Amino acid sequence: MASRRDWWVILGMTVTALAAAISSFSGLHSLAVATGWPEALAPLLPFTIDAYAMTATRVWLSKATGSAAARRFARWNAIGAIGLSLVGNAAWHLIAAKVLAVSWPIVVLVGAVPPAVLGLLSHLAVLHGQDDEDEAPPPGTELQEHQDEADAGGDDLIEAARAADDAHRAEHGKPITRDQLRKQLHVSSDRASQIMRTLRNSRYESDNP
Repeated sequence: MASRRDWWVILGMTVTALAAAISSFSGLHSLAVATGWPEALAPLLPFTIDAYAMTATRVWLSKATGSAAARRFARWNAIGAIGLSLVGNAAWHLIAAKVLAVSWPIVVLVGAVPPAVLGLLSHLAVLHGQDDEDEAPPPGTELQEHQDEADAGGDDLIEAARAADDAHRAEHGKPITRDQLRKQLHVSSDRASQIMRTLRNSRYESDNP
């Protein structure tokens, strides 16, 4: 039975989230102005950092992310975006309290945020468009090393995997991924990886007799 919603908890989280978002936006906006950004462009700094955090978190947690490398990179970027927001707000409060002076390194670092974020998100977008199959070594490079893995999943599993791969290629125009194969065959990730290597090696041998 599904648990009932606790509206006090939801209300508390909503109020806290709004307060944090408004406070963070104000701090980063003021930091941008203090480091020489025009008033009209100053909102771009908090928008950049917030969009950075949202995008990285989305790629990290989304079930549609088929690449383990993309998920790892997104996780570290999400954590980095939160840390960047914390550091930016802390810097502004120190400046406002006249504890920290606006020196040229601070001006350079704040100005470098948008292009740095653009570069990181561009790389993340490329990784997000890949899957584990795309990141695998070229077929045939591990033939000798994995020759004894021809029977890694047993003949029945290999045939089932080959059928699943053929069906996936026919429908999507590309090989099946490890995670999709693992779900269809109900095997572990390691076993799915072994079976995928066996399939790649088998296809390589058939294409290069």
